[in-house]
Amino acid sequence: ALSAVDDAVLLELRQRSSDGHAAGLVLVGEFGLGREQAAGGDLAASDQSVQLGSDPHVPQLADHDSDDTRQVADKYGTRERCGLRLKAVAVKVAILDDWFDTLRTLECFEKLAGHEVTVFADHAQDTDVLAERLAAFDALVLIRERTEIRTPLLERLPKLRLISQRSAYPHIDIDTCTRLGVTVCSDLHAASPSYAAAELTWALVLAAMRHIPQQVASLKAGDWQAGVGSSLIGKTLGIYGYGRIGKVMAGYGAAFGMNVLVWARPESLERARADGLRTAESKESFFETCDVLSLHMRLVPATRGIVSGDDLRRMKPTALLVNTSRAGLIEQGALVASLQAGRPGTAAVDVFEEEPVRDPTHPLLNMDNVVCTPHIGYVTREEWEMQFSEIFDQINAYAAGKPINVVNPEALAA
Repeated sequence: ALSAVDDAVLLELRQRSSDGHAAGLVLVGEFGLGREQAAGGDLAASDQSVQLGSDPHVPQLADHDSDDTRQVADKYGTRERCGLRLKAVAVKVAILDDWFDTLRTLECFEKLAGHEVTVFADHAQDTDVLAERLAAFDALVLIRERTEIRTPLLERLPKLRLISQRSAYPHIDIDTCTRLGVTVCSDLHAASPSYAAAELTWALVLAAMRHIPQQVASLKAGDWQAGVGSSLIGKTLGIYGYGRIGKVMAGYGAAFGMNVLVWARPESLERARADGLRTAESKESFFETCDVLSLHMRLVPATRGIVSGDDLRRMKPTALLVNTSRAGLIEQGALVASLQAGRPGTAAVDVFEEEPVRDPTHPLLNMDNVVCTPHIGYVTREEWEMQFSEIFDQINAYAAGKPINVVNPEALAA
């Protein structure tokens, strides 16, 4: 049966409603009672107002008036004292780092209809700024790793209940989220590579090998051609890390008549061999052999700095290093030093040690032998339509009490 605190909560919610009933509120749970009985017999019980939670043994309040329910929750301490979870149909959602306000233009944005959505088109990382900016929100939508969500910030966001994003989450303190009852939902899309990232990687290979940025600049300056580039056919394409994107890259290399060579952890090397690809005998020979070497690994503690200055210095002076994965895969400062020393001779990068890069004096931006892009590997309309459709689905599923792609299920019981 319901406790005295439960009865007090329901009574006050009834009194706050204009018609003498807690309109739109239903208490749902496995108490051996019908939902109308559990709620006092006079509450609305339409399908639209019922929000079933992930745990049928935990009572849920589906709420159309979030201000009232939050005030009552604070007054009676329902979350802590009687296990009730107050669920608002309309979620206050903050979207961070949408620099060109692009998400509103996507078809999938309609999935957020009915929620209160605020888009932040600037970038902020300062904890004080973010704590003030995000204090009123229930949910955050992150665009990959543009903003780090760390413990000092999380502890200053008492209303936060959900972080919805896609892919890996090294930028989020998951343990703190769990402790504070913040659910993190993130689809790791294990079966689907980011074709957009693979396409951008190949575009950088072509741009660097054929000196396309230099040729364009020369033409615009009225100087016609600027030097001579290099072909890809017959050269060795090295793929460091044979995952989903690495496999797509191997296909691109083969299509351009390149000899594909793979280096990776043992289980990935086995997959590459099973796919009919040649693997290097050692890491040293891999760096010495490749004409184009592209990095395709996640940045985790085991891979941070996995490419050392010594590795880079083994590369040919005519070789190209491509990094569209994460800057942290390369030992800090090693790429600039190696390029200045002439091995490798060229680089193409889409990722930087600190992002976003606003300083035009950044050393990589001022080298003639480097092609740089501003972390746009996954930034296409098609890719974003797919990614954010899933991210918005996660918000709606959470609002319905049936969260999906939950990284930290323990948070649901916090």
